[in-house]
Amino acid sequence: MTTSPRWRSVLTPAAMAAALAAAALASGGTVYADDHATPHPPYPSKPVHPAHAPQPAHPAKPEHPGKPMHPVKPEQPVKPMHPVKPEHPGKPAKPEYPAKPVHPDKPMHPVKPEHPEKPVKPEYPAKPVKPEYPAKPVHPAKPVYPAKPVKPEYPVKPAKPEYPAHPVKPEYPAKPVYPAKPAKPEYPAKPVKPEYPAKPEYPAKPVKPEYPAKPVYPAKPVKPEYPAKPAYPEKPAYPAKPAKPEYPAKPAYPEKPAKPEYPAKPAYPAKPAKPEYPAKPAKPEYPAKPAYPAKPAKPEYPAKPAYPAKPAKPEYPAKPAYPEKPAKPEYPAKPAYPAKPAKPEYPAKPAHPEKPAYPAKPAKPEYPSKPAHPVKPAKPDYPSKPAHPAKPAKPDYPSKPAHPQKPAKPDYPSKPAHPDKPSHPDKPDYPSKPTHTKHQDKDQW
Repeated sequence: MTTSPRWRSVLTPAAMAAALAAAALASGGTVYADDHATPHPPYPSKPVHPAHAPQPAHPAKPEHPGKPMHPVKPEQPVKPMHPVKPEHPGKPAKPEYPAKPVHPDKPMHPVKPEHPEKPVKPEYPAKPVKPEYPAKPVHPAKPVYPAKPVKPEYPVKPAKPEYPAHPVKPEYPAKPVYPAKPAKPEYPAKPVKPEYPAKPEYPAKPVKPEYPAKPVYPAKPVKPEYPAKPAYPEKPAYPAKPAKPEYPAKPAYPEKPAKPEYPAKPAYPAKPAKPEYPAKPAKPEYPAKPAYPAKPAKPEYPAKPAYPAKPAKPEYPAKPAYPEKPAKPEYPAKPAYPAKPAKPEYPAKPAHPEKPAYPAKPAKPEYPSKPAHPVKPAKPDYPSKPAHPAKPAKPDYPSKPAHPQKPAKPDYPSKPAHPDKPSHPDKPDYPSKPTHTKHQDKDQW
């Protein structure tokens, strides 16, 4: 418990508040006791719960075999020591850890068994030496092409002509004001529409100018003919392949024994005949339904009055003509393009020099004949399989017992005990701890 002056100032009011609360509760309890002098009778005690019936003891479990000993750890190398740091004045010295125990060596791995020697692979015949082809002839250098002529500059295009300004649109005549519509069903006469001016005729479109004629280009120079390619020498024919050896015929398997005939299935006992049900009684006839009374005749309604005739539609005046549009001005004539300059003629290409003829290739030597495969030994005949033993005759089904009670279930065989596990090697003894203690070290000082 703290003794600081701050905690004393906090604890003193808390103790006073607890004392005041206890005094208030005590005074309230005494007042309540004075009002009710007669105490309540005690409550009846609860009946004692019957004890549980004794339970049968659990069957004893077989003892679990003991756990094996831990395997021996291998010897671990000693880690290098870190450089000693200067001791801090405020921290105590770190205790030295005990040295780790020396672990025994691991057992050696089992020796791998020696496999039988593989058969010697026969040596293949030596392949024929590939003939050396003669060196290819040196091709002559290509001729230098003449310089191409400079492309002529295109003429400057003429400036685009300015189009005339759009004509001012004339104002349309004001529409007449419609009078107020009179009450129905009388239709008022529609006002007379004013006559529009006649529609003017549009001027004819200007004639399109003719473009200048396309210049004639000079003909392309003729390509020189290249020399004919020399023919390759004929390929020599490959030697014929040796015929495949004939393998011995496959031996026939022995025939399977015939299946035994099983006894015929016994017939089920005949079922008893089903009793006939009594005949169903005939249903009583329903009485005839009485006829419905005739419905009264529908009264005749008065004839529908005729509607008044609609007034005839008034004749509308003819549509007035549109006002005349101003004449469209003529566009200026398009100037003709200047003639293009003629293209210069290219000089003729020089003829390519003839390539030298290829020398004849040497004839390819014939491959040696492939040796025949060794004859395989004859496969031994398979031994004949033993005949299947005759199956015993199937007994007849037993008659059903009269009582539905099932026979007693046989006991299960006893479970065999677990096999004993091999014992692990004993754990080595660790080195004894140092005899001196920290208290002895302190006493020395």
